[in-house]
Amino acid sequence: MPVDNPATEAPTDRRAPAPKAGDPLAIQVAGLEKSFRIPTHRVDSFKERLVRPFAAREYRELQALKGISFEVRKGEFFGIVGRNGSGKSTLLKLLASIYRPDAGRIRMAGRLAPFIELGVGFNMELTARENVVLNGVMMGLTPGETRRRLDAVIDFAELEEFAELKLKNYSSGMLVRLAFSVMMEADADVLLIDEVLAVGDAAFQQKCADAFHAMKARGKTIVLVTHEMATVEEYCHRAMLIDGGHIRQLGDPAETGRSYLKLNFERGVETSDPAAGTGAEGARLVDCWLENAAGERTTTIEHGEEIHLRAEIEVEREAAGLGVGFVIANADGLGLFEFGTHVEAADGSDVVPAGTRTLVKAKLENPLAPGRHFVHCGAQSNRGGGVHVYVHNALDFVVFGTVGTKGIVSIEHEIEATVETEGKP
Repeated sequence: MPVDNPATEAPTDRRAPAPKAGDPLAIQVAGLEKSFRIPTHRVDSFKERLVRPFAAREYRELQALKGISFEVRKGEFFGIVGRNGSGKSTLLKLLASIYRPDAGRIRMAGRLAPFIELGVGFNMELTARENVVLNGVMMGLTPGETRRRLDAVIDFAELEEFAELKLKNYSSGMLVRLAFSVMMEADADVLLIDEVLAVGDAAFQQKCADAFHAMKARGKTIVLVTHEMATVEEYCHRAMLIDGGHIRQLGDPAETGRSYLKLNFERGVETSDPAAGTGAEGARLVDCWLENAAGERTTTIEHGEEIHLRAEIEVEREAAGLGVGFVIANADGLGLFEFGTHVEAADGSDVVPAGTRTLVKAKLENPLAPGRHFVHCGAQSNRGGGVHVYVHNALDFVVFGTVGTKGIVSIEHEIEATVETEGKP
């Protein structure tokens, strides 16, 4: 009898239609809550337990999930993203019945296969073939079904020459390839997968990608937890961003990915002190910052989004012919772009009175590649007075996005190549 095998089946339709609102539900979660008791004082030694056997222990409560509610439709590829500690892995373990919720309800339609960690259940003293049979039975297959699929699993993992070798002699790469191949054999209606797509070398990763596209086209319901936003955009019909136990965004994968990157970098950026690295005489840099399109201060900018730079400079004595300049540099200190302007006083002259402040506004296109960047700021009077100020790394910010480039900028472009025949294009 022929056996369906998503691991060896070529993807027939990479653009499988997304589930519609009227399609049956595969997962329904309502008001889900989960908290953990974390001891404030950890007892690590036997001596400590012996000396203080009845000492009271203090705990703090960590609320991992705070009233999570969402639905996943049958045949949907659903992504869950979030920073470390946001609650996404706790949610996956609740869906897999590894944890029991404190409150709320989970309803699951169909047979479930959780893959929280590749290789769980492997016996290092058994051969690859014996482990495949063992894991197949653990996933709910009969021994006969598992044996019929045995060759397909070994072939997909590219381990034909090592099938009779005990796993304790396998490299880490061979183990993850075998574990992924076993996972692909699950005859489940709903798959819960936690960070397992980037396995093996480039060729094997492409094979895994093809297998996932095939599963998507076959209408499998898949819930994927990952930090890779490119993976979310490529595979998922919808995605959900969790932060602090709450749902921050639920919907389009690209929008959710951008929100995740923005949230991730906002928490990781430390604003520079404008006074740091200052060389000044008769002037000072009061502040330097970026604004988003809504006029709000920000430390993160999406690739392609305009850069709105602001700086406030105060002169302590009269400055004639005052000029202000900026340099944008990358994380390696390489200056990428330099620009500036002359300051004009309120009366139209180029003499800036003592004690006044100048607000500088600049708007720039943003071809910068994703990563951390810095702004150096300086001002100087070019007609005497000796007024000047320079602040190195007056501001740092992060450009985020899924654009792929090995350079320092990503520029919109068109390119084509034409094969010439007999000297003619």
